[in-house]
Amino acid sequence: MRVTTTTLEMLAPPTQEARAFPEEVRLDRAVAVSPEYARFLYGLVGGPWHWTDRLEWSRQQWADELGVPGAEFWILYGEGVPLGYVHLHPTPAHQGTDIEIRYFGLTEQAIGRGLGGRLLEHGIQAAWSLSERFELPPVTRVWVHTCTLDGPAALANYQARGLVIVGAEDEDQDVDVQPLGSWVSTGGPVGAGQHSADQH
Repeated sequence: MRVTTTTLEMLAPPTQEARAFPEEVRLDRAVAVSPEYARFLYGLVGGPWHWTDRLEWSRQQWADELGVPGAEFWILYGEGVPLGYVHLHPTPAHQGTDIEIRYFGLTEQAIGRGLGGRLLEHGIQAAWSLSERFELPPVTRVWVHTCTLDGPAALANYQARGLVIVGAEDEDQDVDVQPLGSWVSTGGPVGAGQHSADQH
């Protein structure tokens, strides 16, 4: 399958405040995300969209990723369950700190409720203020990768929040026709008639 990966960036904080969420949802800064919970969120949100790269990661690989100074999760909750999340990942840059929006997305039950744009706005705001919560040089760039395997609204959402395309690459990838889905991606067994990574 031909996959296009697009890189977007923002070099200055947005001038508008992030919009408030509806009363029935809340956004929490998660300060003690375990490898188990990080992997669960990755599978829950990414299962419908071909997020598979990290499903085979060891617990230590997840722990190393989460242990990067300044790594931060913001998790959206509603009805007592997670509805989406933002994973921010800082790296040293020449004149400050680059913040990658490493992962961002909503669960299937949250899509279509007007939450995606708001969650991204708050994630971008959190990215620009990351050096206020951690001992990091000032943030000078916020960036993200998205690809044609992500949700169909992903690229437009990033652009609508002020991120600008700075590059795109096309690559042929061996991708299953159907994504694994959240059930399998979070560790559930493959049942009769359910898609498996071995089925094409």
